Amino acid sequence: MHPERTRQGTTALHEDGPAAGSGAAVQVPAPERPSTPVPSIPSLPVPAVFTALESSPRGLTPAETTARRDRYGPNELPGASHGQVWRRLLAQFTDLFAVVLLVSSAITFLAYWLGQPRDPATLQLALAIFAVVLLNAGIGFAQEYSAERTAESLQAMVPHTCRVLRDGERRELSARDLVPGDVVVLEAGDAVPADCRLVEAQEAAVNNAALTGESDPVTRIAEAVPPGPPLEARNCVFMGTDLVAGTGKAVVFATGTATEFGRIFRLTAAAPRQQTPLQRQVAVMARRVAGVALATGAALFAVRVPSGQPFVDTFVFSLGVMVALVPEGLPATLSVSLAIGVRRMARRHALVKQLLAVEALGSTSVICTDKTGTLTQAEMTVVQLWADGVSHAVSGVGYAPVGEITDAPPVRELLRAAALCSNARLVRPAGRDAWRVLGDTTEGALLVAAMKAGLDPAEEEMRAPRVGEYPFDSARKLMSTVHRDSDGTYFACAKGAPLELLTRCDALGHGDGKTPLTEADRSRVAAAADGMAGQGLRVLAVARRQVSGPRPPIADVESELTLLGLAGMYDPPRPEVRDAVDACRRAGIRIVMVTGDHPLTAEAVARRVGIVREAAPAVATGTQLDTMDDSGLDDLLTGSTELLLCRVSPEHKMRVVTALQRRGEVVAVTGDGANDAPALKHADIGVAMGASGTDVAREAAVMVLLDDSFASITTAVGLGRSVYRNIRKFLIYLFSHNIAELMPILAATFAGFPLVPITAVQILAIDLGSDVLPALALGAEPMEPDVMNSPPRPRQERLFSAAVMGRILFLGGIQALGVCAVFFWHIHASGIPYADFTQDDPVYREAITMVQAGIVVSQFFNALAVRTDRQSVLRAGLLSNPWLLAAGCFGIGLMAAISYAPPLQAIFNTAPLTPADWAVLVAFGALLLAAEELRKWTLRRRRSSPKGGTP
Repeated sequence: MHPERTRQGTTALHEDGPAAGSGAAVQVPAPERPSTPVPSIPSLPVPAVFTALESSPRGLTPAETTARRDRYGPNELPGASHGQVWRRLLAQFTDLFAVVLLVSSAITFLAYWLGQPRDPATLQLALAIFAVVLLNAGIGFAQEYSAERTAESLQAMVPHTCRVLRDGERRELSARDLVPGDVVVLEAGDAVPADCRLVEAQEAAVNNAALTGESDPVTRIAEAVPPGPPLEARNCVFMGTDLVAGTGKAVVFATGTATEFGRIFRLTAAAPRQQTPLQRQVAVMARRVAGVALATGAALFAVRVPSGQPFVDTFVFSLGVMVALVPEGLPATLSVSLAIGVRRMARRHALVKQLLAVEALGSTSVICTDKTGTLTQAEMTVVQLWADGVSHAVSGVGYAPVGEITDAPPVRELLRAAALCSNARLVRPAGRDAWRVLGDTTEGALLVAAMKAGLDPAEEEMRAPRVGEYPFDSARKLMSTVHRDSDGTYFACAKGAPLELLTRCDALGHGDGKTPLTEADRSRVAAAADGMAGQGLRVLAVARRQVSGPRPPIADVESELTLLGLAGMYDPPRPEVRDAVDACRRAGIRIVMVTGDHPLTAEAVARRVGIVREAAPAVATGTQLDTMDDSGLDDLLTGSTELLLCRVSPEHKMRVVTALQRRGEVVAVTGDGANDAPALKHADIGVAMGASGTDVAREAAVMVLLDDSFASITTAVGLGRSVYRNIRKFLIYLFSHNIAELMPILAATFAGFPLVPITAVQILAIDLGSDVLPALALGAEPMEPDVMNSPPRPRQERLFSAAVMGRILFLGGIQALGVCAVFFWHIHASGIPYADFTQDDPVYREAITMVQAGIVVSQFFNALAVRTDRQSVLRAGLLSNPWLLAAGCFGIGLMAAISYAPPLQAIFNTAPLTPADWAVLVAFGALLLAAEELRKWTLRRRRSSPKGGTP
């Protein structure tokens, strides 16, 4: 996502867009920006809104619409930019190993061109090195390209069509055609297409969860409000939100990137994508290995040139040393191994878009998770009813009316009144859609409870049709409706905050009538409400009374009421979350809840899922975070292991993530709303919800949970840790044989042997032909059972720890001794002086074939050895990874072909080996495995881990 792609002429009134001022700003073109501020749109009365936006209740004329569209551009956000394919392919060649090999190939080709006579073997080497680079780039590009999702996510959040008044006529048109000044008609269930100021509102309520993270519907009015933060303006609705109840008309004042949604888009685009720990470690490793390779090659070149060796031959010799030290197969092996992890995670409902994110998730030490939709099901559910001093449990979860109410008859009148006093609608399943609520989710939960009691809300509405309504008001904290009963009389139903409603009641309902409400009764009701609230439930009281007619004064409707009872509801946690949280605790992963909801609601959910177990967890709100400097925030983050951050904004979430990273934590952030996108992108690993999440969140994240289950995160962490362990296994495997390739060359140099014991082409054949498949098989080792029983590794832990380097030197040293022994034994056994050896000498060809075959055979045994750290490979089972055995056999078969097939003999300058030669090589390989088994046995006996980490 690139902000530079936005239309140049479209800006907001204030320098920082709508979010910068004290209220929503008018969108104006930059060339016509006034020198004095235009009054805040929310603070204007309705007539002045039309004047400020140069519009009218009839909407804009076609001519004005065309002019404004040219001025402001389309009402859309720039699509996600993934770069041109050729640029992404070219980026594969910027890897340091690729650069080193490309330079080597170019110099080798230059040496071939300048040499007289030109040696075909030199050209062959240049082409072989270049082919290696192409192969690595192709594999890396294919894996990255197939793993990424390239949907234009932000566009999908803007509704495709909307209803607009144009020149007095109501029209339906594409949301991208909206311009400031348009009059939009909104109804319950509509997505808001742009930032708008309401000029008419009938019982309107919006769900701002996509922007604020707060799931509760918020009432909207049309009257002017005092200046304040844009999202707190009660007469404004914003792009990306939904109207969940009521109707209204609104005037558009900001479109595209000038909207509040666009502000989050710009914040997300500006957030840098963090490098994963593996990226940083591989980059450091590449620099060091490349530096050592170049320095060693240059040093040997400087040693051999003064000795009188031909310049080109000396260069090729030094190049062989450098190629021996560069793990040519590592980029391809790393990419494919990570891709195996990607596929394993996908089978567990976790889609990873970037390969390196697989390992980063495994090193996660802190998970910052939101609440609604991630830990909970985002479906309000009535779980307890109270009537006439008795509690009634309600079973069933979600919007499906499946469940029972304990002793339902006493609460039927309570639920009937609650259902009648609701504007929500319960929508039955259609196709793949499950039961859902259209409107306020709290009212939807009451409808579901009524159906569980055997009531049909639609039929009850027909029996007692609504004739009047007094919408919910934050001052009254009540909502009331008036109905005509089947006998022609009228009655009112009311629901709202328990204490508010209780003060307006003078009677308590019973199954057979009502009794006066005494002070003891009031105390009993208040205690019941407090008890429900203490369980983390949202509590509503329901009452009714007879009224004199269809239009009684509100004072008559909401006084002398008969209390029918209380309803307690909550957003139920996902059933699998508690086990996932427990697994994170065992793995040493800290969970911090970061939500836009109220602290009490957040704490109740956190206790249900096991995030909070202490009596008094640390709780901080966004307002409190605003008063903290970085030192204070650090103290908050370190002061308690159980932390809840509530009522936070996108900026707060990003600041928390940055502070945790500053402390050395590897931070994973979960989210589903557009407000989560900046933190998702800034985190080490952003995890978005795939089913319920917004597309902007999925675009910003590097991992998407296809089932929205927090438990999938735990599984993915275990798989990520397994990937890291497997990466270290095949790094030991790859680098140990690099020592075996280098040592014969160094030994030949210091022994005065004029030729290389192994050529660069042979090294490339080993690195790509014999080593890649076994390394991949090691990368596919299954997850070990204890992978989630240890704390995450420190962020600063090196991939090449002291223990890993020790194991590389141990295994590589044994291999090097073996191949040096077979080479010089073969040379000395011939009785030919060193100076008389040439490239075409049969003995020399046999000797270098022995070296190449010795490395290949010993690597077969090496692959078996590195499968476990301390456990004997015999106990793990030689046949438990059949792909590894098949890959090793393939490498030996390829080596046999290089030794015996005449065309390959010509390319690699090799010779046929005798059965005795193979027997000697197998004996050396078995010796390596036996030595490694002895090392593991010693470690098991000592029962202690070496410093620097376990390889």
